[in-house]
Amino acid sequence: MLNYMQETIRRMNCDNSGDKLDVGFDLRVTTLVPRFIWVTEQQVLGGTLGFHALVPLNDIRLNLDGQRDHKRGIGDAHLGPVIGFHHSDKLHTAMGVDLILPTGSEYDKDDLVNLGTNFVTLQAIYALTYLDPAGLNVDMRLMHEYNFKNPDTDYKSGRELHADYAVGWGLGNGWVLGVGGYVYKQISDDKLDGHLVADNRGRAFAIGPSVQYSSASGWSLSGKWQDEIGVRNRADGSAFWLKFSVPL
Repeated sequence: MLNYMQETIRRMNCDNSGDKLDVGFDLRVTTLVPRFIWVTEQQVLGGTLGFHALVPLNDIRLNLDGQRDHKRGIGDAHLGPVIGFHHSDKLHTAMGVDLILPTGSEYDKDDLVNLGTNFVTLQAIYALTYLDPAGLNVDMRLMHEYNFKNPDTDYKSGRELHADYAVGWGLGNGWVLGVGGYVYKQISDDKLDGHLVADNRGRAFAIGPSVQYSSASGWSLSGKWQDEIGVRNRADGSAFWLKFSVPL
């Protein structure tokens, strides 16, 4: 089982040129994410079949030009199959497909804040991990997302590509120090009432330090901080993560 805690602070919106929009903006999101992973003994395509599910618990506060909104509750659930491949003691890869369901509570298209998106997303995933307890550590996760239409707003967000990355060095005593972040780019236009929305594709790059400790008994704890740069058509800010993993 994995548990994530994320604190995100965003204090400005950026336009299509990366310039700050002239609007008061302060968004704070705290998320607790329990994630359950079940690995079967079934072999598929030479790999091991598994399944995972997560349901985020969100606390979201927004101040937009003096207008305030706050919601707390369940966000959108993720679930899907995954196939893992163990190429050596150090090199591992995985691929899967996630279904992101609009389970976020209290959705209202007229509210400033909502706990979920109110639409279904299909996400293809490929992950690669190279782990050396006393050397190089590399972790990469590539994702492609196809978003379905929000039935309440008739708005359909474009397809998205993003990659999480981390590079670190194992000290040989359970500790790994490194850097990590993500690259995000929207690759197709949004649609409103069936018409393309021009000059609204999002993009961002984030980077920051990370630290992880893995115990001999199997549990691990990691923390990372990331700051965004090169943001377009999105809110700009920074985030802090804590992740705790324990075998069941």
